[in-house]
Amino acid sequence: MAEVTNTPNGTAVPVHTSTDLKTTPSITMTAPTDSEPVVNGEPAPTTNGTTETKSEPAVEQISASEEGMFGPELVSPTIAASLPTTYTIRALRKSDYSIGFLDVLRVLTTVGDITEEEWNGRYDWMTTQGKGGYYLLVVEDQGRIVATGALLVERKFIHHLGLVGHIEDIAVAKDQQGKKLGLKLIQALDFIAEKVGCYKCILDCSEANEGFYVKCGYKRAGLEMAHYYDGSTRSHL
Repeated sequence: MAEVTNTPNGTAVPVHTSTDLKTTPSITMTAPTDSEPVVNGEPAPTTNGTTETKSEPAVEQISASEEGMFGPELVSPTIAASLPTTYTIRALRKSDYSIGFLDVLRVLTTVGDITEEEWNGRYDWMTTQGKGGYYLLVVEDQGRIVATGALLVERKFIHHLGLVGHIEDIAVAKDQQGKKLGLKLIQALDFIAEKVGCYKCILDCSEANEGFYVKCGYKRAGLEMAHYYDGSTRSHL
């Protein structure tokens, strides 16, 4: 039987005696062990009962050997777009030792038998102590270096601490000559020289190559002279 009891607020509440109660199966509610993910204040969508969560896009990890001597912002987009489909113009990388960089230079002059350890030491110096003074470009075709050129930036006191660019070591693999890769390298190096603030860019060439450099926008300016040293006095710094 149920009795009626008055509560302090005047509301009647039935009170059951033990004879009025019926035994019912007990139900235990267990809280889930993992909380439901929320995206922007709403539960995350599910598929086949599995909660879907959005992950951040993976960031490409570039090894030190693939970073390059300088950033892509110094590579002329015009020259890059003018190359054949499979060709890429970019900064020199440490890993280029193994894909023919020195072989291309051997077309130009004596290189010597340079070990990978020696290569790494010189590359590291150029990108640390010599940083900002060396800009070496390469043209790569399907995993092989086919052409290269260098810009050396000289820091002066004259012209209010001016910068002068020196173009050096333009070399094209023998089976790639005739494709105007040398011309494109000169133009790409000129692009870098202007970008980094050089007030002029100079180079040395033989009389036989003068016509080529005139086409690149250069003109004769003075006379080149050189003093060569034998191996006993040559600096290896």
